[in-house]
Amino acid sequence: MDCPAPNRSLEAFTHRPSASNVAVLGSLFFREAVRALARHKMRSALTTLGVTIGIAAVVLVVAIGKAGSDRAQDALQSLGDNLVWIEAGGRNVNGVRTGTHGTNTLTVEDAEAIRREVPLINRVSPQVDGNVQVIWGNRNWATHYRAESPEYLAIRRLRVGLGFAFSQDDVEHSAAKVLLGETVRQQIFGTANPVGEVVRISNQLFEVVGVLAAKGQSADGRDQDDWIFLPYTTAQKRFQSRFVTWLDDILCSAVSPQAVEPAIGQVQALLRQRHHIQLGEDDDFNIRRPDELLKAQVAASDTLANLLLSVAAISLLVGGIGIMNVMLASVAQRTREIGLRLAVGARESAIRVQFLGEAVVLSLIGGVFGVGLSVAGSVGFERTLGWPIAIPPSALAVAVISAVAVGVGFGFYPALRASRLDPIEALRHE
Repeated sequence: MDCPAPNRSLEAFTHRPSASNVAVLGSLFFREAVRALARHKMRSALTTLGVTIGIAAVVLVVAIGKAGSDRAQDALQSLGDNLVWIEAGGRNVNGVRTGTHGTNTLTVEDAEAIRREVPLINRVSPQVDGNVQVIWGNRNWATHYRAESPEYLAIRRLRVGLGFAFSQDDVEHSAAKVLLGETVRQQIFGTANPVGEVVRISNQLFEVVGVLAAKGQSADGRDQDDWIFLPYTTAQKRFQSRFVTWLDDILCSAVSPQAVEPAIGQVQALLRQRHHIQLGEDDDFNIRRPDELLKAQVAASDTLANLLLSVAAISLLVGGIGIMNVMLASVAQRTREIGLRLAVGARESAIRVQFLGEAVVLSLIGGVFGVGLSVAGSVGFERTLGWPIAIPPSALAVAVISAVAVGVGFGFYPALRASRLDPIEALRHE
């Protein structure tokens, strides 16, 4: 069996490495590794495939996990500014869950009392809501209305895209003014600017003063733009009886995220006192914390991402075992070559570096293909899930680090075994 002559230039550089020849040394090692791996193309390709799948799985899991977490965080942000949501009707009244509509337990005076007596609350908006038909010309659209105070927009982090919002003066005078959500605007006016137009809502004429900026779908798939907004006093007088003064909800924002829980406690104590609820009796209102559900979704998303990452790491581990097997087979096949190099003076460190370099190069090639596969996979998942899935730089860093770690971790033992061969026994090997 013919043995390739030792690479004298490589040996020379490994004997006297310096800052000036590090780049040349790296290039020599890379070429030597590629040349050695090219001797068995099919075996190297199959081993690379294992690493490719492992790296692609890791990168995709990181990207999908981040996309899911970002989506839940966006939904959490879209809820509002440190939201404290008070509903009319208790959770359980005589064994029956009461609804908000037609329940007269919340009043405007309650909202004003919260604003006045709870210092941890900085914004308060009474709310009345329901379903209406919006008509303009020969077009109409069934939608929902929310009747609020001007502070509602700041509480829910909404902004006006066209026109302007109604004012506190409009609330005090029960003005017939309305803000449209983007979906309602498109269904009624198309792409035209509706500001200044007059629409009919439940047989009442309203001036369109603005259009809210689009928010898209919520985390549970609801259209957040299929609403209209108007002063709550207007809804009470025009859509309900003139004698109706109660509210469906009171929306508040706390001064900070940390103040939400103590603010809820203060609001609950105040409303129980105002509603003359005795000790041991159930509340006739309900303070909702929708952010708790979304925070649980964020935590569940992170947990699932970590679980999937563990599964992906197992596939990467399998790819690493494949590299170890290939390198051990390579050491066995090249025993005479190793013996010849040791016999002419090659250091054990040079042998270790050579085989370790081959393992790292094999793993890095798999990493490159794995990143390419993950990019293609992210496009497919984006179309399937409907989420924007972008591979973050951290995922690419994880791919590079993982590839190098697999190459070094699983290539070290074969490299060590090669460097410790006895030259005489190696030269006798058939």
